[in-house]
Amino acid sequence: GETVNLLNEWLDPRWVVTRAFGEPSDEERERPDYWRYWRALPPRGRIGLLLRTWYSEPVLDRVYGRIDANGFEERLNRIVEFEQMLAADGALILKFWMHLGKAAQKRRLKALEKDPLQRWRVDELAWKHWRMYRKFTAAADHTISLTDRSHAPWTIVEGEDPRYRSLAVGEALRDGLRRRLEEHEDRKASIAVQSARRQRAAGQPSTAARHSVRRPDPSILSRLDMDRRVEKDKADERIAMCQGRLNLLQRRAYKARVSTIIVFEGWDAAGKGGAIRRVTAALDARQYEIIAIAAPTDEERVRHYLWRFWRHLGRAGRVTIFDRSWYGRVLVERVEGFATQQE
Repeated sequence: GETVNLLNEWLDPRWVVTRAFGEPSDEERERPDYWRYWRALPPRGRIGLLLRTWYSEPVLDRVYGRIDANGFEERLNRIVEFEQMLAADGALILKFWMHLGKAAQKRRLKALEKDPLQRWRVDELAWKHWRMYRKFTAAADHTISLTDRSHAPWTIVEGEDPRYRSLAVGEALRDGLRRRLEEHEDRKASIAVQSARRQRAAGQPSTAARHSVRRPDPSILSRLDMDRRVEKDKADERIAMCQGRLNLLQRRAYKARVSTIIVFEGWDAAGKGGAIRRVTAALDARQYEIIAIAAPTDEERVRHYLWRFWRHLGRAGRVTIFDRSWYGRVLVERVEGFATQQE
């Protein structure tokens, strides 16, 4: 906390986003575990200072015995995948483990208790965790060794001396930003060279290519039987029966707190809107939401590509219907050239 306060003094506050996470709210508990972290990710160009992140709950659960070694490993592997996804989107991830020896931590807690302005920071839970020091260090050691990756490295900072601690974090942040900015320039130059090569190649087709007519490979879509029909009377009867079943199932899902995500993709005028209307006619309007996906807004464009979908995920037991979805990155955006080949 002291280091984050100091970084907010050093840096331009207009470009810094600070988020601290405590116990999840009821709204957060009813969504995927990472929902509250997804929403807190800083826009492009900003620095996000995050306290008590996606590492806190797995470590606490392991220390308190709420998960076994296999469960702990699974949670850490999921973190690795999450951070890999952020790094692939261009984020610079720097992780600091602020460490104190057991004796040093005891001295610090006692000093805080003696300070009238700081004693509120020390409660029985803090002393309980101090008594569990060995369990915490074992969980931390395994966490660091498994999740220390080149795209998201850990920096272990000895926290006893505040001047050393501040300089260690500041220098790591400075050096990390320098390296990433240099990599960014190199990547831009490389993309420009590759784009020029592709344009030259596209403008000079080979002799064989000019004289050959390539037949499209058979695909899943090309094999569909487009002559299938259902008589109107039979269709109306079956739709009514299915809507009745769907209504009962949705009520059961809501009671069981099972969330449902329905994704519609396809050609314009292929019937997505009509299918959505048939589905929603069977649902309780209070328990579903339709998300129509169009071009991203300025707010959405400066964040991770999935941010605008993450933010709309419904609460436990609700139905979220996406009229077009995250598949746009590999469909429309790819065809129209809005996404680079790397993206």
